[in-house]
Amino acid sequence: MRKLKSRLDHINNFMKRIFLIIITFSLSICYSQNNINSRQIPSDIKVITNHSTIILGEKINYSAQVGTQPIWDESGDVIATLHYTYYKRTDINDNSNRPLVFSFNGGPGSASIWMHMGYTGPYSLIIDDEGYPIQPYGYKTNPYSILDVADIVFVNPINIGFSRILKDMTKVEASEKFFGVNQDIKYLAEWISTFVSRSERWKSPKYLVGESYGGVRVMGLAHELQQNQWLYLNGVVLVSPADYELQDYNYARGGGNIVQPVVDFPYFTATAWYHKKLGDELQKKTLSDVIEISEDFAYYDLLPSIAKGGYLNKNLKEDIAKKIESLTGIGYNVILDNNLIITTGLFWKELLREEGLTIGRLDSRYKGIDSKDGGIYPEYPQELSSWDHAFTPAMNSYIREKLNFKTDIKYNTWARDELSVRPWNTDNVNIRRRFREAIAENPFLNVLIQSGYYDGATTFSAAKYTIQQVDPSGKLKERFTFKGYESGHMMYLRREDLQKSNQDLRDFIKKTVTNNLPAKY
Repeated sequence: MRKLKSRLDHINNFMKRIFLIIITFSLSICYSQNNINSRQIPSDIKVITNHSTIILGEKINYSAQVGTQPIWDESGDVIATLHYTYYKRTDINDNSNRPLVFSFNGGPGSASIWMHMGYTGPYSLIIDDEGYPIQPYGYKTNPYSILDVADIVFVNPINIGFSRILKDMTKVEASEKFFGVNQDIKYLAEWISTFVSRSERWKSPKYLVGESYGGVRVMGLAHELQQNQWLYLNGVVLVSPADYELQDYNYARGGGNIVQPVVDFPYFTATAWYHKKLGDELQKKTLSDVIEISEDFAYYDLLPSIAKGGYLNKNLKEDIAKKIESLTGIGYNVILDNNLIITTGLFWKELLREEGLTIGRLDSRYKGIDSKDGGIYPEYPQELSSWDHAFTPAMNSYIREKLNFKTDIKYNTWARDELSVRPWNTDNVNIRRRFREAIAENPFLNVLIQSGYYDGATTFSAAKYTIQQVDPSGKLKERFTFKGYESGHMMYLRREDLQKSNQDLRDFIKKTVTNNLPAKY
């Protein structure tokens, strides 16, 4: 009996152990499965590597810090994290007077990949001298990078790069927190302030660089940083800037905006000159000369003519149409049929129509082929398609292999599908007014505008107009510097302009770093 009981106890204990093993194994499976299903980027992590490079013939030692930094809610809980890359020169003993640059691209919903791998970073994309992609994809050192004169932080806002929302939110909740002009400015200003504190850079002269929608972003950030983070700037750089107080996205497809076709008109002339579509007399002139002629015509003749609409004198209308033809290469009858208004979409489709080609939106040097010659808008963005397939492989390779940042999270060049940042809230923007206020309140704050003459999305002439409206009195105009380049939206893709634009930025930084000067008028 005792033996039987002992055996039963032994069996019972054995079964218990088996049961515990099964439970433990099951739990471990559940845990690993949950980890797979909830794959996330860490909210607060950094990887630092050390490097050296040659910039303008000088050896530069620097560190590259790739990481994430949290965004907290009002209760102090982490709700999201932003991915960044921070380049810091390491052969400098004291960085208190070393400029710190925060660099943003646009979209909204576009990663910082473009200026990171195309413009100011220590490595750049392998492309030809005019900016066209080359296979196999790759990267090379950038001998013109501004890292010799400034440290750089490339920032990816929510849902781009490796930046992600970490808290469960509905799309409406996420939109209210992140997806809009004012929302974007508010959380990014807080993030920048935290980064400056963590990196101990409060003493450093600070700069913002923003491309495309990034121009809207950094103009707004200048005001928000100064007003609510008490972080003052030495410079804001607008690279091919957008202007939400000007742009009418219906206009490109035939909308009723009469200011924008006037503002964009010099871009039409510049692009027609590039494609040799102007008359002989104008074609023989320099680009700067034809732009000046076009600007005068646009503001002094075209604007009042369009404003009169159907009440414009018939003979005058015909004279204006002939002048538009001579300055744009668009046919006389097409101009009359469209009531003297050339939209950008029509221009991209029409300029090379007889050759069976279209031209690019972001860089009108690029040519495309549509399925039909008819229509008033190209079927696809030929230049963007070209850039996407070159930049993304190079960035993924660079950040994982060169900078040693390993993750299974997808690098989002664009925020799309379930991670889309649209619709983007543009209510109560007032960016121009706020930007002017930031400049007026800070005598140290200067502005550099860099635009490509062949950019049809955010035209160089629209960038000039934006600044004119930021400073309507002209009392601050000595604080603005405009630089134009014979390329497109990403003017730095053309090698000659990569060198030129970096040097212009370098000169601007050097000029605006102040020593022992009082901030007063």
